[in-house]
Amino acid sequence: MNMAADSDPESEVFEITDFTTASEWERFVSRVEEMLNDWKLMGNSGGNMSPEKGEYTSGTWEEKSQDINFADFKFYITHHFLKQEYGKDDGKDKLEEDAFPLAMQDLLCMNNDFPPRAHCLVRWYGIREFVVISPGTNCEAIISESKCNLLLSSISISLANSGCQVPVFVQIQQKWRRMYAGECQGPGVRTDFEMVHLRKVPNQYNHLSGLLDIFKSKIGCTLSPLPPVNIAIRFTYILQDWQQYSWPQQPPDFDTLLGGEVGGVEFGKLPFGACEEPISELHLATTWPHLTEGIVVDNDVYSDLDPLQAPHWSVRVRTAENPQCLLGDFLTEFFKLCCRKESTEEILGRGLAEEEGKENNDISCALSKLTEPAATVPISKMSVSNMVHSARKHIRRHRHIDESPLNSDILNSVLLYLFPDAAVEKSSDNSKDKTAQSNAWGKADQDKNDNNLFLQLKSAPSDSLTYRLALCVCLVNYNHGGLRAVAHLWQEFVLELRYRWENNYLIYGLTGGPPDLRCCLLHQKLQMLNCCIERKRARDEARKFLEGSKERERRVWGGCQNVRPIPESSTAMTVSTSTKEVSPGKSWDSWSDSDDEFFECLSDQGEIEVAHTQGESKAEGRLHPYNNMTLLNSMEPLYVPVTQEPAPMTEDLLEEQSEVLAKLGTSAEGTHLRARMQSACLLSDMESFKAANPGCVLEDFVRWYSPRDYVKEEVADERGNTVVKGELSARMKIPGNMWVEAWETARVTPARRQRRLFDDTKEAEKVLHYLALQKPADLTRHLLPCILHAAILKLKEEESIEDIPSVKQSIKQATCQASKLLQPPNHDYKKLEDFINQLMSMETVITQARSLKAKFAICEGVKGEGTEELEKFVSSLLEEPEVVVTGAGQGPAGSIIHRLFVSAQRLADFTSDEAALLAPLEDDLGRDRRLTGGSNKVSDFPSPAGREILLRTCIPRPAPYSRALPQRLFCVLMREEFRLAGALSSDTSFF
Repeated sequence: MNMAADSDPESEVFEITDFTTASEWERFVSRVEEMLNDWKLMGNSGGNMSPEKGEYTSGTWEEKSQDINFADFKFYITHHFLKQEYGKDDGKDKLEEDAFPLAMQDLLCMNNDFPPRAHCLVRWYGIREFVVISPGTNCEAIISESKCNLLLSSISISLANSGCQVPVFVQIQQKWRRMYAGECQGPGVRTDFEMVHLRKVPNQYNHLSGLLDIFKSKIGCTLSPLPPVNIAIRFTYILQDWQQYSWPQQPPDFDTLLGGEVGGVEFGKLPFGACEEPISELHLATTWPHLTEGIVVDNDVYSDLDPLQAPHWSVRVRTAENPQCLLGDFLTEFFKLCCRKESTEEILGRGLAEEEGKENNDISCALSKLTEPAATVPISKMSVSNMVHSARKHIRRHRHIDESPLNSDILNSVLLYLFPDAAVEKSSDNSKDKTAQSNAWGKADQDKNDNNLFLQLKSAPSDSLTYRLALCVCLVNYNHGGLRAVAHLWQEFVLELRYRWENNYLIYGLTGGPPDLRCCLLHQKLQMLNCCIERKRARDEARKFLEGSKERERRVWGGCQNVRPIPESSTAMTVSTSTKEVSPGKSWDSWSDSDDEFFECLSDQGEIEVAHTQGESKAEGRLHPYNNMTLLNSMEPLYVPVTQEPAPMTEDLLEEQSEVLAKLGTSAEGTHLRARMQSACLLSDMESFKAANPGCVLEDFVRWYSPRDYVKEEVADERGNTVVKGELSARMKIPGNMWVEAWETARVTPARRQRRLFDDTKEAEKVLHYLALQKPADLTRHLLPCILHAAILKLKEEESIEDIPSVKQSIKQATCQASKLLQPPNHDYKKLEDFINQLMSMETVITQARSLKAKFAICEGVKGEGTEELEKFVSSLLEEPEVVVTGAGQGPAGSIIHRLFVSAQRLADFTSDEAALLAPLEDDLGRDRRLTGGSNKVSDFPSPAGREILLRTCIPRPAPYSRALPQRLFCVLMREEFRLAGALSSDTSFF
């Protein structure tokens, strides 16, 4: 320090060294105090109220956590506490100044010994509130003794400074050892929590006598006689060997699934159940809750602790981790297909694809020839179905039996299951009847509540072809060749659909009418194809009827004028192809897509045709008079015309159409074009109306088609009489009205001669092309809603047998979740995967319940003595962490558990071959043993897997004149673990 600095008073401030700077240790102590203060843990935090019996299990445990640092070492400080109903202020007035801390009172409380589900410190010390300081994640364990002591001294100071009476623990040693050291301070009292942890049980402490010696020496009481030590003992026995009891559901024999008669029992059903035992272990805890020293003997030569005599039994089951379950496996494997990229051609081989390509070329040639105005080749020789069938034979000839992805027997069985009407000779009449039947297929045994499940999931009805196809694809994928087999089945399925389209056979198992937009797109496509087949059949039948009636007319009247002339545009075709030339079931104009194509139709009611004498006008395509109305310009009745049905559409076509309409914009031209597109049906109906009602005007059409647009009012005529006068509504009179324009352009053409609104040929080919292009992954995506629908139905069915409330609730929630997941156009595959895992967990619970019912001999429909009690016991095992066995070893459940252990012990003494030859254990044998308490009773049970011994007393410590304080030692003896958890209290006022 120089003189200049000395003379400058300000500079002296900077030279002062502050020796009061807090060290890291002091900061840590201060931070712990701060946390205890924040959590309001100062002073005594509760009254003298003891926790209720079982409250540690049934109550709610909560925790708060915070980071805390010691220098650069990170710790977590966590406050664990049991949330209790009564407020913390209750009983404050009654507290004596020097009352014991709550934790010290808990050390002696017997209401919650051995809680089945609690923090290990709760089990060992019985405390309901405590704080734990543990090393942070990825931080090394506190192993050195000096560091442990430093932490414990920090805690001791924090507790003393804050006045906190909640015990605080520090986790030391490696985390897996669960070693804690801690302290609890109260007014003039302190409890130290210490622990011993060894790998092996020392011989001298392998029984109650040795442990009592440790306890007595540790508390070091000089009083004589010593106050009694209260003892609670729990032995846990593990039953792992279930082999002697048959597993309740054998996995089905997959070889027979697709064999036998058509529609065999296993068809249309998803498999269910575990392939392995879903309950891995049964843990029996036998407890002696209140013993005192001298009542029971347990030393190195003899033990009174016979599990059959224990007053209290409780059981818990350990379930197998993710046991293999059939339904879950089927769903998972099916779901995996959604992510595959290969096309059918790539899967079934390039060679095969090339062969098919040649055949397809032939087919396209046939198509081009058929669509030419005049067919130069006889149609019968170039029919598409012939081409397809020759292609089919070609494929089978080139595909070796070994290479065929799907066994031909299995393929035939699947196709017969999907198309059962194929087993019957296909005639048009027969096919008609079959379709009528198919609409009610399988509905008889379907649960009414499940009828609308397909609407929620956007799948397909559970009696439909689509639903059955989903089940078959799932089955074939899992059992009969995976992806290649699925591709093969799909190829054959599409070929079958083409065959049906070309031969006018309706597709079995689909309801009639237009596509149901509430179902999945694939189902809509199949319905669309059925619509096409129905329309083509109706047209062909009408043509045959007309030609037949023309023949009759020619024969009867020769060239009479009443015969309706054949339309010019169809003359060439009609003349060039007689009925005999058309291939079986082939429509005469089904391959014509030209603009001049006409529509032949005949209504079910029949048409009324009238030849008029005046002029050449002639009414065509009449159904029946309409409400006794007459035409405005003549006295002729107004007739309802035969009209074309509007074109059915699938949701993708509707979307496509709406996009096209939207793109037309709002310009005048765009609006006009949009109106023209939308009024195709209106125009057709106007033309039919004009044909049925010669001389009619637009007002006549409006009176029938849209009565609200024809306004009637009463007016007076020249003579003063009131007459009813009618005119078009205001909107009909707007200049440029679409109806007026359409009426002017509409020709007089009956429905049968109009261009078809619905071109069934074109639409059917579009559907078949769409289906043929679907990759197996696309197919599984289409069918996913159906398979999840089937899985939910299966779970419902299986749950109803077992009656598990938690699963019933889960299925309800799953259904709501699935309806959200399956509605949008693009599925979220991550969420769907999670959803499938949920379904699998439900299946697991049901199989666990089934397994337990079999073990406890609960048979469906058999109500014996104690059956209800057993059922309640079994259902509780899956819902609760630990279930009390009523009547301990003497009750109905206890007897069965005893028998299970005896059987397992017998098996343990023999090899598996010898065990198989053993006579079954008779009930009487078990009963005799129990009643007589025979000499071999100990061997009924294996040696306990775990022994827990809890010793408690209240004695003065450390001096005879100190206050009597609670002392506790919890001992755990296992095959590879020996733990002593001691809570030793001492009087800090007098020692």
